[in-house]
Amino acid sequence: MLRPRLLWPVTAASLLTPPGRTPPSLPRCPGCQPCCPRVPLSRCPLVPLSRCRPSAAPSCALDPSPLSRQPNAFPSQAGRQARPRRAERIARGGGGAMAPQRRALPRGPDSVGPGPGPGPGRGSRRHSSARKGRSQQDPRSRWLKAAILLLFLCAAAGGGLVVWSRVRTQAGIPGDGIPEGGIPGDGVSEGAIPADGVTEVLAHRSDTLQDKFVEVPCSEDYESHRRFAGCTPRKCGRGVTDAVITREEAERIRRIAERGLSLGGSDGGASILDLHSGALSLGKHFVNLYRYFGDKIQDIFTEEDFALYRDVRQRIQQRIAQVFGISSSALYLTKPTFFSRMNSTGAKTTHDEYWHPHVDKVTYGSFDYTSLLYLSDYSKDFGGGRFVFMDADSNKTVEPRAGRVSFFTSGSENLHRVERVQWGTRFAITISFSCDPQ
Repeated sequence: MLRPRLLWPVTAASLLTPPGRTPPSLPRCPGCQPCCPRVPLSRCPLVPLSRCRPSAAPSCALDPSPLSRQPNAFPSQAGRQARPRRAERIARGGGGAMAPQRRALPRGPDSVGPGPGPGPGRGSRRHSSARKGRSQQDPRSRWLKAAILLLFLCAAAGGGLVVWSRVRTQAGIPGDGIPEGGIPGDGVSEGAIPADGVTEVLAHRSDTLQDKFVEVPCSEDYESHRRFAGCTPRKCGRGVTDAVITREEAERIRRIAERGLSLGGSDGGASILDLHSGALSLGKHFVNLYRYFGDKIQDIFTEEDFALYRDVRQRIQQRIAQVFGISSSALYLTKPTFFSRMNSTGAKTTHDEYWHPHVDKVTYGSFDYTSLLYLSDYSKDFGGGRFVFMDADSNKTVEPRAGRVSFFTSGSENLHRVERVQWGTRFAITISFSCDPQ
């Protein structure tokens, strides 16, 4: 029985070779492993360059695997190595014949750029998914930016309101926007401080001061008036004390002021009552309390009220004499000495414009020493209304407190003003002294 002869696979070279001749030795693809030595060259199949797959380790197995089983046509590094490998193939090709080249796969619509890159496979899907991700994130990022911008604008607006409210408080601008008040004298705008000055608090409302005194050089205002030895100021300054009048006494005196001012009151924001002269604010004018109300005054004020008033005035007089080194008997009560009630109502007459900077010795020639007894609390009973000493290099501020006494020499060394009251009602009593017995 004849055994069928095994036939080797017919190759393209064997079909093209005339009978009786040995197939020519065709070049194999560069980088492919040659067939094993035991396999004749004529029977080693020719592997087209387009199907050649280099092997890192020697092997005798022929690997004419189809193109569909090869990895991606353009792996990540294939593009960068394409040009060097093509030059290497041309240099190593036999007979000067140019090796067949691999045709590039067409790029899909998502391909970007002219160079090697991902085709319509996984790379293009990555690009399209990345764009989708960006398109989905863009609305979120826009909303986030809008929210941040809105928060920034709100913070800026809040800061502006805070700054404006502080400016209003320092400038003494009333809440109802009343335009009256004018411009104070001496070229100082209302609520302003010296151009190079700063504001310092001489006495906080929360402080309890035994005695605080600041000495300043005396002005020449006293030279234009008759001098009285042992009384006319030679030591000038300003002091604050909470140890002369108690809060309970201040509350009792405040009730006296409230009862008296209830009989009248200014149409503007400042009302006064002078117990010595009887002057009382009534509308846009003043009336004499004792003449206008006659015997009804006995139902308003009692002897105890007048006794308390005299006692308080004497204690303040003694403290002023002690601080300035003069005799208490050398001081005489002078006019005007009055209760004041201030609120945020706009000014109706010039008498309501209490916020102007002024000098007591210039305004009232008889004043040598001035004192103020506060009958209500700053920031508790009223806002604004602080007392301000206006120096060349700084402003010294006194915050009113019930029972607190502020006193000072009355010349230009103690230029001062009162801030406009923003809310509530401020009560105080001004008690002034002269060295002139007349």
